[in-house]
Amino acid sequence: MPETPVFATAAVAAPHRLAAKAGQGVLAQGGNAIEAMVAMAAAIAVVYPHMNGIGGDGFWLVREPGGRVRGIEACGPAGSLATIRRYREKGYDAIPSRGPDAAVTVAGTIGGWSLALDLSRALGGRLPLSALLADAIRHAREGCPVSPSEARYVPQELDTLHGAPNFAATFLKDGKPWPEGEIRRLPALAATLEQLAHAGLDDFYRGDLGREIAADLERLGAPVTRADLEAYAARERAPLSLRRRDATLFNFPPPTQGLAALMILGLFDRLNVTAPETPDHYHGLIEATKRAFSVRDRVVTDFDRLRHDPATFLDPAFLAREAGAIRMDRAASLPIRRPDEGDTVWMGAIDKDGMAVSFIQSVYWEYGSGTVLPATGICWQNRGTSLSLDPNAVNPLEPGRRPFHTLIPALAVFDDGRVMPYGSMGGDGQPQFQSQIFTRYADYGMSPADAVDAPRLLYGRTWGAESLTVKVEDRFDPACIRALRARGHDVEELGGPYIDSLGHAGMLIRHPGNGRVEAVHDPRSDGGAEGL
Repeated sequence: MPETPVFATAAVAAPHRLAAKAGQGVLAQGGNAIEAMVAMAAAIAVVYPHMNGIGGDGFWLVREPGGRVRGIEACGPAGSLATIRRYREKGYDAIPSRGPDAAVTVAGTIGGWSLALDLSRALGGRLPLSALLADAIRHAREGCPVSPSEARYVPQELDTLHGAPNFAATFLKDGKPWPEGEIRRLPALAATLEQLAHAGLDDFYRGDLGREIAADLERLGAPVTRADLEAYAARERAPLSLRRRDATLFNFPPPTQGLAALMILGLFDRLNVTAPETPDHYHGLIEATKRAFSVRDRVVTDFDRLRHDPATFLDPAFLAREAGAIRMDRAASLPIRRPDEGDTVWMGAIDKDGMAVSFIQSVYWEYGSGTVLPATGICWQNRGTSLSLDPNAVNPLEPGRRPFHTLIPALAVFDDGRVMPYGSMGGDGQPQFQSQIFTRYADYGMSPADAVDAPRLLYGRTWGAESLTVKVEDRFDPACIRALRARGHDVEELGGPYIDSLGHAGMLIRHPGNGRVEAVHDPRSDGGAEGL
């Protein structure tokens, strides 16, 4: 069984070892958890570019040492040229997934770093931005080994990623993906990070760097303008919360699917499943997911355009009614839209004073739109592809609208004083993976390492396929699989012990009294935990 790393005072967890090292280095310099996370976010954007980048979005949950939990929304809206008419006139029936027309929205993540550092300074943070970006700049300028995770990624047959502007020149070697372990340099991105370290993060939107970004987007034909960049700022949002057993759980409000993550755990709690890793455990989570996604798909939209108060769906009476409709002997057949693909990074940090950060950063699909801006080396996200060209949809395309986000940082505060940031990458799977690792640890007493290592499942469709299945890793007990099939679940065995598409998850737990921190990141990723 895997062992959980334990640290005396502070720790970080990340899906790439160099990002974790960057965070540990900041903590060793006396930096706080927010400063450590900015260093990790910058480093991971360089060393794990298929999963995230500074051309994408991010979300933060920060628990201050005094107990207040804050949320930072760093997701960009659709550009001012991003209209349904524009795309229809170009002959599109849907927003394309790759290329400049997929670069629909402003990149928000740098704005999130900026707002988070404002909070950090208010709480005593003092490290200069140049120190926080130093590791990322070095890795981009001098190069770093291509990760196993990136080397494993192969575009789908119908994907057009390799044809996106400047993608091949940046992320291919002789027309093919870089092999694992070879040193790749990203000099244009290094220069961009150096400019941010020198001029400040606001330069990304309203300075010389913003001017270069806007000029490249215009030349390539993307619908995001300089005025869109200049108008952007990250915002603070009050997180959603759920009282459950001996803990209060926090997750992010719309436009993210944090509501679904909390609903799954609230519904499962009411099913009174007594034993982990059993047919009842997995059946209960699958059925809770169906009901939570049904609510999510009709409710979650841009925060400023909500038609329903998300908190009403976390009311105990509503959750009790929904849980009462779940049959434990039979799988329900509920409508569910095609899940969003998406690859992301989740990272966590806890410092010596007890500040805890749960953070997630993404360009949506692997490498986002694939469009790399030539002057800056920034690979732009394709998050706007989740917007619809149907004006009557829940999330229709229109200038200034935030798209639906799968990104959800999670955090739990237990009654005994434990604080636990946790989360996972994985598109629509994120709420499911969060519920699996949380229930294993919090409900059934598994160690953090065991909770993250144990085999996972995913309910939903896969890319290009229309049939719903429950996808499982091959470490599942065959008897459990047979029992799930007997209840009506279409179980698809994926044929591998640790499958990337079933999430790169992690968690950290700070214990009261002695302040020690348990921290773990997924064996499915290329990272781990570091600390002091």
